[in-house]
Formats: sequence, C-alpha cells, structure tokens
Amino acid sequence: MPPAGGGMAGGGDPIPGEEQVMTATFVHEGTSIDYTPGADVAAGAVVVQGELVGVAVRAIPANTLGALAVEGVLDFPKATGGGTAITVGAQLYWDDTNDVATTSDGAGANKAIGKAVLAAADGDATVRARLSQ
Repeated sequence: MPPAGGGMAGGGDPIPGEEQVMTATFVHEGTSIDYTPGADVAAGAVVVQGELVGVAVRAIPANTLGALAVEGVLDFPKATGGGTAITVGAQLYWDDTNDVATTSDGAGANKAIGKAVLAAADGDATVRARLSQ
C-alpha cells in the first residue's frame, strides 16, 4: 500500500520504481467553454478550433472573454434544394467554407458537430442538432 500522500515517500518525493499517476481536476460541467476571440464574434456564430466546434452563446467583442456552447440542442443553417434532406439521427458536420451543417465529412475538411434530432426536408433552411463531439 502506498504511503499517505499518493505514492510519495515523505509525502512529496516519488518512491523509486513506482509508477506515478497524474490526476485530473474537475473544472465545470463542460456545456460551454471559455473563448477569447481576436475579432468580434456575433451571437450564434459557429467557431471552429481544430476539431472542436462551438457556438457563441452571446456576442463576444474582440479580445474579451466569452463562452462557446459545446453541448446542447441548437438549430444550424443547412443548404436547401434537392438532395439536402437530413434524417433524424444522421451524423452532422460543420462545413466552415459554406457555413452550413451537412451530412458530409468533406473528405475530413468538415468537423463533427453531433446528431440531427429532427428531420430536415430539402427546403428547410435549418437542421436541429444535438451538439456533441
């Protein structure tokens, strides 16, 4: 059994030969994340950071701390016209070039945003999605 102090001899020094385990510290639930943009971000704007996609909860002025929703149910714009219908449960991606949700991963260029929770017809301009990555 390791000594009190989490495997540290004397409460602070590693025990030779013993694997040291790093722990995580809970910060918050994670439905939103902090975000400080370099330029103004409008409320509802979709923000892509690497593979992470978030939505600005409120307008965020440049160089000011704000929040991006990274979980929840949101309406995203989608393309309209023939062949753009989306079924419930479909995996959705954000097409940052065209600023629309789509079922295509764009050969890896589009970023996963979650699943459709309502069907969207060809003529619908939005699709409701459960944001989860």
